[in-house]
Amino acid sequence: MNIRTVMNNRSGERNRAGARAGARGGKRAPAVASGSAPYRSRTRRLLERHRAALLLVALVSLSALLLPYRQVQSAASEMRTRGAPAVQGVAATQLALLRAHQEAEDSVADGIADVVGAGARYETQLAAADQGLTRLADVQIDGERGRGALETVNGLLTSYSASITPAVTKYVSNEPMREEKFAEADTLLTREGTGVVPRLDVLQGHQLERIDRLSSAGPFQRGAWVVAETGLLAMALITLSALWVLRTRCGHSLDLCLLVSLAATVFLAVVPLTATVVTLDRLDTARDGLVRIERLAQDHTDLARSQQKVTEESAQVRAGLAARDWQSGTYYGALAAGVTILLLPAIGLGRHLNADYRRQG
Repeated sequence: MNIRTVMNNRSGERNRAGARAGARGGKRAPAVASGSAPYRSRTRRLLERHRAALLLVALVSLSALLLPYRQVQSAASEMRTRGAPAVQGVAATQLALLRAHQEAEDSVADGIADVVGAGARYETQLAAADQGLTRLADVQIDGERGRGALETVNGLLTSYSASITPAVTKYVSNEPMREEKFAEADTLLTREGTGVVPRLDVLQGHQLERIDRLSSAGPFQRGAWVVAETGLLAMALITLSALWVLRTRCGHSLDLCLLVSLAATVFLAVVPLTATVVTLDRLDTARDGLVRIERLAQDHTDLARSQQKVTEESAQVRAGLAARDWQSGTYYGALAAGVTILLLPAIGLGRHLNADYRRQG
């Protein structure tokens, strides 16, 4: 009885021990069967981090790239449509007024005024000055201050005409009165600080300051380009890293979406920057040409020659600022490439995550 009891107890202990061992073995069996799950989970998280990083870097890079690029192109457009015509217009108007005054004096000295007044050349130059002032009202780039200056100039020119007209018509034979009227007209035209020509000089100085800002890349633009180029480099490296992960961990040799995104990244890093450098170089050349125009307008030794030189220099500036079709296309190409680097990495990596690492349950 005691022996049988002892044997039954030992048998029960072995059965319970076997049951516990079986139970422990049952817990370990699934872990052994799914031993690659942690590896697969780490790969999934790594690809998700690549996708998030690509989206974030793309957004930062595009913001830093497109804004300064658009600003430079807008500056070129303003220089072409308003800046250059405004500077050329002030120079041409000044020279036309001075030459008209000279022609009026010559008409009296040559005896033409006794018959036909100030003469055709005076009328031609005065008409050119009037047309120049009319155009300046539309293109001047000194804002409200410039509009005020032109209104004052127009008022002074009315007084100038009231003095010069009697000098070459009514008082042609009355030398004292004629000289007095010529002196009044000359004062209204050239008196320092308040004359027509000095006031136009002030307006021109303000316009050239604006031209200098338009033709130069400011600290913000340079900083934005550094951010954009650094971000695009990081984008390229992250894309290459994602391709490496897909190849080494997932067995995918190439992913078309990531390859196209990589090509678009290289395009964004090279083409818009090249277009900007070319545009800034053209703006710098145009600024130098406009400064030369201003210097020519200050040369009063031979007014006819100065007028001719201003016309020739203005033609060269306009040719240099002519719009380039490929640069306009670059902006829209950059927008398309930006959409590409935003969408394609998400599509490519998302497809692999859904196909290879879809979560169950």
